[in-house]
Amino acid sequence: MKNTYGHLLYMLASLVIISHSSGLIADEHIVPQNGQDKQLEESDDAVVSFSSAYFERFQPQTALEMVQQLPGFQLDNSTNDTRGFGGAAGNLLINDRRPSAKQDVPSTILSRIPSGIVERIELIRGQARGIDLRGQSVMVNVIIKTDSPAAVRWEANVRKSFEHGPLVPDLSVSLTDSLLGLEYNTGFTIRKTAFGRFGLDKVFDGSGNLIENRHDSRENRLPYLNTNLGAQKYFGETLVKFNSIFTIDNFNQFLESDRVPVELSIDPRDEFFDSKTHRTKLEIGADAEREIINNLKGKAIMLFYYEDENSFQSQRVLNSFDVQTRFRVSDKDAITEEIIGRVEFDWTGINQHLIQANFEGAFNTLDGSLEQTLDIGAGPVIVDVPGADSVVDEMRWDVLVTDTITLGQYELDLGIGAETSTISQIGDATQERSFTYIKPRIALSHTTQEGHQTRFRLAREASQLDLNDFVSATVLEDNDVALGNPDLRPDTTWITELGHERRFGRNGSIKLTLFHHWITDVQDLLPLSANFEAPGNIGDGRRWGLEVEGTIPLEWLGLAGAKLDIKARLQDSTVVDPVTGINRELSSVSGHGPLSYDVDNSYAYDIRYRQDFSSSRVSWGWSVISRADRPLYKVNELDIFDEGASVLTFIETSRWLGVKIKLSWENILDFTESRQRTVYVGERDLSPVDFKEVRARTRGSHAYFIVSGTF
Repeated sequence: MKNTYGHLLYMLASLVIISHSSGLIADEHIVPQNGQDKQLEESDDAVVSFSSAYFERFQPQTALEMVQQLPGFQLDNSTNDTRGFGGAAGNLLINDRRPSAKQDVPSTILSRIPSGIVERIELIRGQARGIDLRGQSVMVNVIIKTDSPAAVRWEANVRKSFEHGPLVPDLSVSLTDSLLGLEYNTGFTIRKTAFGRFGLDKVFDGSGNLIENRHDSRENRLPYLNTNLGAQKYFGETLVKFNSIFTIDNFNQFLESDRVPVELSIDPRDEFFDSKTHRTKLEIGADAEREIINNLKGKAIMLFYYEDENSFQSQRVLNSFDVQTRFRVSDKDAITEEIIGRVEFDWTGINQHLIQANFEGAFNTLDGSLEQTLDIGAGPVIVDVPGADSVVDEMRWDVLVTDTITLGQYELDLGIGAETSTISQIGDATQERSFTYIKPRIALSHTTQEGHQTRFRLAREASQLDLNDFVSATVLEDNDVALGNPDLRPDTTWITELGHERRFGRNGSIKLTLFHHWITDVQDLLPLSANFEAPGNIGDGRRWGLEVEGTIPLEWLGLAGAKLDIKARLQDSTVVDPVTGINRELSSVSGHGPLSYDVDNSYAYDIRYRQDFSSSRVSWGWSVISRADRPLYKVNELDIFDEGASVLTFIETSRWLGVKIKLSWENILDFTESRQRTVYVGERDLSPVDFKEVRARTRGSHAYFIVSGTF
């Protein structure tokens, strides 16, 4: 681990040195001298504006592809898990306004907007035009052209695994147009993802002796349908907006595990795990905005979300004579609803002050049930699972008042908020609890015309509860039960950040951020007995670290049209382990999956290289994404997951008829995904090891052929 930290620190230091070197070698003033064709304009210290001409060399088809090429900017795409609506739009604005959506993530919204109707894109790094930044250090603002003609955006691709699986199609179409003053965007996406994982698992006894080999073959299929409709229209001086998405999402997984004991006296067996999950989701949002009186603007927002999920799992065990010896079934249903009402007021009646007041009420509910049966030869028998049937409600009220004061190159953001919520549960557990939190915040930033910005932020935030944690679920593959906890409460965090950003030339940026979080009521796995745990609050904890983000142009190396985008994080954390009473790091998320950047582990990095040849309209590049292993601390288990790294390369062109053709090769090196699961006889680290599972699986490399365009 020390070597890993050393390499990462060396990499971060090298990138900072390179960025400053490139700025010295290739630095240009941000405002081009030729006023006839400005690709980049500086409106003031707080706003950097990129015209549509700036993005031409990247051959973008959508607003998303334009935003992805902004130097030093990372789109916040994790907003659907935020508490309430206040932070749901992340760091995205469209025509100075936040999208009225929560589950419809920013990248998806931008992917529906054709690049041809984008006039410019702004990076907002301070107070401008009375925009509510909501604590964000930087916002992206996509400005859409007025009176644009109808535009259809389409994309079709096929995916082929080099090792297994059929050709997988994907099609998305969206239409942007206006009718009688009504501007609208509608479209659909159809996808049928299929992939697999194969490998050898080994099981060792408590003394480290190999006792069983498992040859695993896992196949996953994910048919997916998404439709959307968004519209806006002025009624007099009131702007009314409407957004809706409807999704049908299926996840079908089949695992065949051939289990061969080393001891010849023990017969081999085959175990089959079948999992089918069907989700139907609907979100409808609407808002109305207008100037109420001089210097006072108001906005009212309503949002409704509905999700119906059914999850069916089965485990079938056959002996060496193909006779079934065990059949277990788990059937879980969950209906989730969220209703949010929110009003916002912005007042600019005092010079150099922006005073904002936001009021929000939200009602969340989950109706969950779980039924489990076991058949070992005499017929199915119902298995009692504590906490399997529950209805959970949360009623929450939130208020926030802020004053943003602009004093030349300095900006001070002061705010005070309060939140109260009541959580009630009926079913296997019946109780009601109420919580109240005071949430102050302060941010001070200093921005200069030379492209420097230094920012300090201190704020208290409350986490979003996952109501599914109140209801029990089964994990058949691990022969385990994830119990629900009716006593779960949100954790709160005091966040401190100190960051410095340096923009250089037209295309370069580097940003360093130090952070330290003090967490109260850390959400982790809470011991209930020597063998069972549930999501719960385990005490106070901390996390701290360093983040670096940047875009480094590489012309100074002789690589015309080339750049390097980097994002990396070093982090440590501590909390008192509820089992051992000794300090340890925070648990991370479990399971295999895409390389998500924002999780609790010691490091993560995302490095992307791109080179554009403007005259030939050809681009190519590569990326490397990796993160540290992710520990999960259970009462009698320690699970450690590691996906290795993901390496990708691509080449694309739009030379013919304005159609973009892209070929990408993903997971080139096919790193092994591993899991080490150590199960103890009793409590973890306080009792002997019962057995250890070591999993090593690969999913193969695969190619995408993508064709997209607009008309």
